[in-house]
Amino acid sequence: MNIEKVILRQIKMDLLHPFTTSVGTEYDKDVILVEVQSANGHSGWAESVSINEPIYNEETIDTNWPMLRKFLLPELLKAPIGHPREVSERFQSIRGQFNAKAAVEQAVWDLYAKEQGRPLAEVLGGTKSSIDVGVSIGITESEDALLEKIAGYVKEGYKRIKVKIKPGWDVELLGAVRRRFPDLEMMADANCAYTLDDIPRLKQLDDLNLMMIEQPLAHDDIIDHAELQKHLNTPICLDESLHSYDDVRKAIELGSCRIVNLKIGRVGGLQETLKIHKLCQDHHIPMWCGGMLETGIGRAHNIAVTALPQFLYPGDTAPSSHYWERDIIHPEVRMDRGEMKVPDQPGIGFEPDIDYIEQLTSHKETFTPKEMAVRQHD
Repeated sequence: MNIEKVILRQIKMDLLHPFTTSVGTEYDKDVILVEVQSANGHSGWAESVSINEPIYNEETIDTNWPMLRKFLLPELLKAPIGHPREVSERFQSIRGQFNAKAAVEQAVWDLYAKEQGRPLAEVLGGTKSSIDVGVSIGITESEDALLEKIAGYVKEGYKRIKVKIKPGWDVELLGAVRRRFPDLEMMADANCAYTLDDIPRLKQLDDLNLMMIEQPLAHDDIIDHAELQKHLNTPICLDESLHSYDDVRKAIELGSCRIVNLKIGRVGGLQETLKIHKLCQDHHIPMWCGGMLETGIGRAHNIAVTALPQFLYPGDTAPSSHYWERDIIHPEVRMDRGEMKVPDQPGIGFEPDIDYIEQLTSHKETFTPKEMAVRQHD
């Protein structure tokens, strides 16, 4: 692939409803979109999943932009690329910066699939024509409000409900949900809100027939999670702790989790995702795809990944209408009775709404190989 141009755009979109977790509330979403253009007229698209504050990981929108323009894009554009896997290889000397790396690498994967005339899911090795859909519910103002939200989502056909919890908003709350919905496929997401001192309380979750509890302990821990799992029958699923193949390998060896949440941005891109997928297959560890309130562009990449065979549980891939009054793709991501079709069109299978994206753009910058060579020389 001869990449002719990379365009970065920053946009802001208002969420239809505030989304609250144990670490904060989001009302809108700033997004960096990466467009990679080849000489033959194709464009690959992706987005950074970073948010405005370093409360999920260390990266933010404000740190991603200079990282992209000063370090990652010069590496990308220094020579032609034969295959998308080469992108992560070029980025190896740059530590961390997983969200920024993934945004570039995913755009190249989309471009590559389009140049091949094949759906991205197929290029990655996906085997599914449709995927099951789950939904994540933030912390609500009351128990009744949560129960009514769940009732609405059950009626819409979602295959799994994830409930955000924190100390004081956990056992009794989930008990009320279970009493009202005895057969509901339900999991709890703690977003790192607990410590090992909370083992007696967390053990009470074993009575609620949960699919899993996600990331109950510290964001950078795999040791204490292994200890906690010894005390729980409920499977632990890790999210924030897992940034690489090696992190997942160590967590599996230690017994820190029985399920893996995969977020493409968190692990630095699709090549690392494929390595982790193979590892989980080999060890019979179920996977599912987490969400970061993505636009339709990021959501399309999540759909492609969820088509891989080891993604055995519904992901947080709700349709566009769950988050946005208007999405930035055609057609918007839609759900039918709890399922989404995996696109069979080349690349991510959705077309960016360029006119609308340009209306939302607050900052834009274009990079070319020639320009990058001059900058590096200077």
